Amino acid sequence: MSVARKRIEDLRSQRWLAPDTMRGFSHRARLAQTGWNRDDYLGRPVIGILNTWSDISTCHSHLRERAQKVREGVIRAGGWPIELPAMSLGEVWVKPTTMLYRNFLAMEAEELIRCHPVDGVVLMGGCDKTTPALLMGAFSVNLPCIFIPAGASSNTSFRGEKVGTGTHTMKYWNEKRAGNMADDAWLELEGCMTRTPGTCNTAGTATTMTAVAEVLGFSLPGAHSIPAIDGAHPRMCSEVGERIVEMVWEDLTPRTIATEASFHNAIKTVLAIGGSTNACVHLPAMAGRCGVELPLDLWERYNKEIPVLANLMPAGDALMEDFYFAGGLKALLKRIEAHLDLNCMTITGKTLGENIAGAKVHGEQGDNVIRALSNPVSREGIAVVKGNLAPRGAVMKPSAASPHLMKHTGPAVVFETFADMTARIDSADLNVTKDSVLVLKNIGPVGAPGMPEAGNLPIPKKLLAEGVRDMVRISDGRMSGTHYGTCVLHVCPEAAVGGPLALVRDGDMISLDVAARKIELLVDDAEMAKRHAAWQDAKPATMRYNRSYAALYQQHVTQADVGADFDFLQGTELLPEPTIF
Repeated sequence: MSVARKRIEDLRSQRWLAPDTMRGFSHRARLAQTGWNRDDYLGRPVIGILNTWSDISTCHSHLRERAQKVREGVIRAGGWPIELPAMSLGEVWVKPTTMLYRNFLAMEAEELIRCHPVDGVVLMGGCDKTTPALLMGAFSVNLPCIFIPAGASSNTSFRGEKVGTGTHTMKYWNEKRAGNMADDAWLELEGCMTRTPGTCNTAGTATTMTAVAEVLGFSLPGAHSIPAIDGAHPRMCSEVGERIVEMVWEDLTPRTIATEASFHNAIKTVLAIGGSTNACVHLPAMAGRCGVELPLDLWERYNKEIPVLANLMPAGDALMEDFYFAGGLKALLKRIEAHLDLNCMTITGKTLGENIAGAKVHGEQGDNVIRALSNPVSREGIAVVKGNLAPRGAVMKPSAASPHLMKHTGPAVVFETFADMTARIDSADLNVTKDSVLVLKNIGPVGAPGMPEAGNLPIPKKLLAEGVRDMVRISDGRMSGTHYGTCVLHVCPEAAVGGPLALVRDGDMISLDVAARKIELLVDDAEMAKRHAAWQDAKPATMRYNRSYAALYQQHVTQADVGADFDFLQGTELLPEPTIF
């Protein structure tokens, strides 16, 4: 890529550091206070390192050391690094849900970049919401940026069985609830379920969204698939430090890279990797920061072209370390290159096609982990179903669902809130059979608030005892990408804003036909109108906030089909540079 290189006086950091003014003096004096010399930063690009490390974010527990490798690369390339801590969204720790705070981190990233004297940024994350949040913020500021994925945790096993983080947590928890797993075995599993730092080692949301970051063009080629503790990971971080300095001189900005074509490439990649349904809410939010619309119908369009090729749990039986040794994301992209726009620019200064030109799948075992188009793991990755229960759509993952439930009609068992579900799901008096359809309301963006991963409702305990391990489950919430089951998610509009889901009652018949892409509440229009009028007269059962960030969230969050971003953060408007007072 041939570009006109910037001059040092063109860099925004120099507005803080270079002027012979009282403010310039004050900035330099403060740096001297902390031990920096003028030669350390004057005349150099300033690189912000946005790090989501924290003691409690176990997926990111190695990122403090990795930030040092980035710093070394920046200095080696002639830049000056400054590390800026950002909110760490550890998926299992942050309550009520990290999704409530995805937009918070996106805002924080945007403002951290805008208000500090940085010319380019390195974004360090990987756990589910950190990837879209950091990129959303960076897209809105439009300064050169590179994303560093935290990397997946290493393979592990339990009593001879390969164990996938999240996937087997649910599996074994069901067995424990059914009385089939002893306490000593459960305690043993607790100690070995996740044996190294890094994100979930399945095709969960973390894996999915870091794959999105790379195919969009914002990670070094191959970075996505490197395990967290592999020696290649710190080496990659050092290379990122060098590359971001060059990107600043080249003025290679996000909106040059994040185009409509690259977002379409991302959808196709999620389908090929058997990725998380959470991508259906994150990608529209990310694209919206670049002025690109990604309607849900695109998933259906590309679902016909791209089958699931990555044999990763929960749809398959391999883990991310296996995927890495098989050739990683570059090899997967090579498999589907005929369906990709290979002319999309990336942070390397080269096109996507150039980045994957020499990629290949390694060995016979690799061919099983990263399948050919003629030998997919599943024909369908993500399906969008619509009907009177979900006029704007709902999503599900056929590759991780039960074939016998792909066409099913059954009576609804309704839970008004998550608390209601928790209180009653294991009751011996619950009127439920294996043919019932479990319905959970008010866990959407506004209703929860924050759209938690509660859509994979637990199977009632009395049915577990009968051997039932899957049922049709419907909600306006999300499901962990590591989980499995016949779960219809992101029902839109959500119950809390008066969507048809709010009107479902116990015993109502619900029909799901995945092949026809239909989901219907078998109640006539007149009765639905009557129920809707009654719903409007009553106050919804959702929790409403009058103060705090949660109040801002409820007032401004959009619906799931358009990304659950804040309405005032969408679009491509760039704010003026901050005044140097």
